[in-house]
Amino acid sequence: MNKANSIFKFGEEVEGYSIPVLNEREIRASAGILFLFMFISLMMILFKGDFMMIKIMIIVFLTDLLIRVFVSPRFSPFLIIGRLIVSRQVPEYVGAPQKKFAWKIGIALAAIMFLLMVVMNSESIINGLSCLVCLLFLFFESVFGICLGCIFYRMVYKEKAQYCPGEVCEPSKKQAIQRTSVAQVLIIIGLIGFIILLVFLFKDEFSRNPHNLWKILKGSPS
Repeated sequence: MNKANSIFKFGEEVEGYSIPVLNEREIRASAGILFLFMFISLMMILFKGDFMMIKIMIIVFLTDLLIRVFVSPRFSPFLIIGRLIVSRQVPEYVGAPQKKFAWKIGIALAAIMFLLMVVMNSESIINGLSCLVCLLFLFFESVFGICLGCIFYRMVYKEKAQYCPGEVCEPSKKQAIQRTSVAQVLIIIGLIGFIILLVFLFKDEFSRNPHNLWKILKGSPS
């Protein structure tokens, strides 16, 4: 393999895997980092009306995805940070093709946000929906290990993705520890009912602004 092909190689060849693969652990770590900064950026808009951080993050997010897809994931800054964070963990290999497809979806969303929010300096429902979808993709990837973009891979290419996280691409019978009983479902329903009851009974009390702790301890909460 010549030097150019080595630089622009997407995925790694690992013994025992028939297609190029990536390390899911570092992908999840990088998704978590991006989600955190994107979420903080949105909070800055909601509570301070400050759009500077989100504009910076859109450019950074788009640049990172462009590097992943059109150069190589090995040179993605956030994947490198993710690799450093999980370097002591055993790699979990996933198929590179479906990840590349998912990141292309991310590029499309980031490009829309870049055009509307950075270039045109505008705000609209399109911006909000694009940001929300990106956050959902990052959240599901980092928290649940579910690649939402990979789900659409099979719909577009009409072929089964290989080496998915948790072997979800392969049909398998759930183990006993994975099964959910009727009693456990009822517990979830009970939790929802409990939350509704709390809101109904204590909404006036909970809506009051908290007092300064030190004034309460001194006997003067006002």
